[in-house]
Amino acid sequence: MWNVVTGATGYTGKHITQKLLSAGEKVKTLTGHPHRPNPFGDRIQVLPFNFDNPPALTENLRGVGTIFNTYWVRFSYGRTTFDSAIENTRILIRSARTAGVQRFIHVSIANPSENSPLPYYRGKAVLERDLRESGLSYAIVRPTVIFGTEDILINNIAWCLRRFPVFALPGDGAYRIQPIFVEDMAQIMIQAAQGRENQITDAVGPETFTFKEIVQLIRRTIESRSKVICLPPPTALLMSRIVGLFVKDILLTEEEIQGLLANLLVSNQRPTGWTRFSDWLERNAASLGGKYASELGKHYRD
Repeated sequence: MWNVVTGATGYTGKHITQKLLSAGEKVKTLTGHPHRPNPFGDRIQVLPFNFDNPPALTENLRGVGTIFNTYWVRFSYGRTTFDSAIENTRILIRSARTAGVQRFIHVSIANPSENSPLPYYRGKAVLERDLRESGLSYAIVRPTVIFGTEDILINNIAWCLRRFPVFALPGDGAYRIQPIFVEDMAQIMIQAAQGRENQITDAVGPETFTFKEIVQLIRRTIESRSKVICLPPPTALLMSRIVGLFVKDILLTEEEIQGLLANLLVSNQRPTGWTRFSDWLERNAASLGGKYASELGKHYRD
């Protein structure tokens, strides 16, 4: 049977796809950019999302055993909003059920809550409920923050540390972060597909840092001379927006700062990943932050 990976040419989706292909599995991808270059060539079938055409989406899902859903948005931009992302995912879930998909593996987020004031976390919680009530066999995987060579957050921290004399932390930097390696995340997704019982699993790495500690660790490892300072969150956000004007991107949002300050990027479950961020950082120090990674360029511009 086929596997479907939403966003197989993206970040987590790329690693899931590579593992599936290496195991001899057949893969289709649903993507919002079907005409972009595809690193897998003709080894995968590339199809549009078709959220605006549910019958076509349902037809593309017939004969599919497992969906690995990584689709979401980091922030609202233009016509792409959290509300539209929720509705699109609901269409995907309904289409999967109609098409007879056997297993739905869904990327959520650590610490989702329908009562959250943050649309990102609230939307993820709403979709978890929709999936639980869908009648599909499911696994929900909740990562904290995912790092890897294609990562935006960690890469751009290093990029700023390499280029600016000062790096501003929102608040005191004492809020915590527990990063998970993208390869570990992909393996957790693959393993979740092999069962049939419904499950919810946090995807978290073996190391926990304060945000200040992880920035300082990156600074030392890449041998940056930038001074790390603590500023009131609105001031740090303003500085990020000024840099964003030059790189034509959104570096950080107010809601992301609120999520950091609320300690939402850690888990109270035992680690499920095994790759240490500090070890990975040592191996990738020479290239990390060499180029700016654009969120808008990656997802919103053809």
